[in-house]
Amino acid sequence: MGVVVLIFYIFSLLFFLFYSLLQGHILLAYKALKAKKNVTCDPDIELSNYPAVTIQLPIFNERYVASRLLDAIAHIDYPKQCIDIQVLDDSTDDTGTIVASQVTLLKQQGFHIEHITRSNREGFKAGALKAGLESAKGEFIAIFDADFIPCPLFLKKTLCWFEQATIGVVQTRWGHINRNFSLLTKLQAMALDAHFSMEQSVRDANNYFLNFNGTAGVWRKSCILDAGNWKGNTLTEDLDLSYRAQLKGWKIKYLEDVVSPAELPVNISAIRSQQFRWTKGGAQNFLLNAKKIRQSNITKTQKLQALYHLFNSTTFVIVFLMAVVSIPVMMLYGHEQSNELLRNIGLVFLLPTLILFLYYSVPYFSIEKGNKNFLTYLYHFFFFMVFMMGLSLSNTIAVIEAYLGIQSSFIRTPKFNIGSEDKKSVKNIYIRKKMSVLNLLEGLFAIVFMLAVGYELYHEIYGFLYFHLTLALGFSTFFILTLKEYFNTAK
Repeated sequence: MGVVVLIFYIFSLLFFLFYSLLQGHILLAYKALKAKKNVTCDPDIELSNYPAVTIQLPIFNERYVASRLLDAIAHIDYPKQCIDIQVLDDSTDDTGTIVASQVTLLKQQGFHIEHITRSNREGFKAGALKAGLESAKGEFIAIFDADFIPCPLFLKKTLCWFEQATIGVVQTRWGHINRNFSLLTKLQAMALDAHFSMEQSVRDANNYFLNFNGTAGVWRKSCILDAGNWKGNTLTEDLDLSYRAQLKGWKIKYLEDVVSPAELPVNISAIRSQQFRWTKGGAQNFLLNAKKIRQSNITKTQKLQALYHLFNSTTFVIVFLMAVVSIPVMMLYGHEQSNELLRNIGLVFLLPTLILFLYYSVPYFSIEKGNKNFLTYLYHFFFFMVFMMGLSLSNTIAVIEAYLGIQSSFIRTPKFNIGSEDKKSVKNIYIRKKMSVLNLLEGLFAIVFMLAVGYELYHEIYGFLYFHLTLALGFSTFFILTLKEYFNTAK
């Protein structure tokens, strides 16, 4: 039995190493890409006309940010007669009243804007987008979630790329208006910056499949229809439509230098639910599209990269299972004085960690430079690993549910309308936190891995110490912050 556990642990380590090597490949490719001159389009020169654009704003119970979003849309630099705005409002609270009032004001200012409501949330966000598309007048469809604040030149900087007939989507980079609000927002920004600055850029430059990120992008309407329109059978309708479009031959253009600011989640339950949705949706799309990718006529490299892209979320399952079996491996082989390799096998975890350390350092130092140095990065990277380990149980459940075909609702992420300098104590009526079995399991695993760390220190078994320490701190952090949130909302 001990040998079986050891073999599974080694397999998990090798998988994690393979994953980190793929990340390392993206890092090297990005470095090579940045050494070349960026190709950009000048909107003042290349936008030969002003095509009709429909701006879709899907919202659900967004009383804190709906007005901010509509204010930003009203300041977009584009002829009013060429813009058709749709507020796709599925709200069940007073958001509808707030939106209706602002829509009236914008109509008085000469905007063509509709406040579209539905009697049900069938298909969730995908259903709202599809319903709005039926009456959309634009040749192009720009989409913004409620927490985004598009810049005035957004349309001019994106539409010029559609001069290329094969481009079906243009995606911009997400910015973070509350990046420095807390350690949690800084850690989320680290993950998103790596995805948007490096992964999306490399995929775009090498003609790999990439994805529209659900917001802050523009679709060619004919591309949406040709790819089969929006579907609500996954939790990441954006990823699903992106792959169906690319399998049809359409291209997605990614613009790293065009930034669309947005608000990051600030409370632990919102972060967990958002990550759960993204992770489960990724696994659902792997099931939906893996066979289509293998049977397509794209190159072998494109197939490998596409499958890796969709399989990415399953990494959490491997890491969590590796964590679980690492304890019996440590107990069985950590005392193995006659075999140093077995005694210190846990140290292999440090190699992929080092690769990830280098990977995340690039966007960390190139975006929002500020007061950063090696020590601040070391601090943030350590807690980034703690953060990801804390998510491993929840995201593992998300992947398993996807593979078992278990359906779940599209849970929106609460927004607060805050920036980096706002007060740290915030209230939100949408937070209704209840303790769940998942939260209790996180507390249990926190205790298990804290005991493992204590055992290793006492017996001088250092091979597994870093891994178990990040797990202990990760699960402890999520459990304690959830408990704190529960008592705050119970008042």
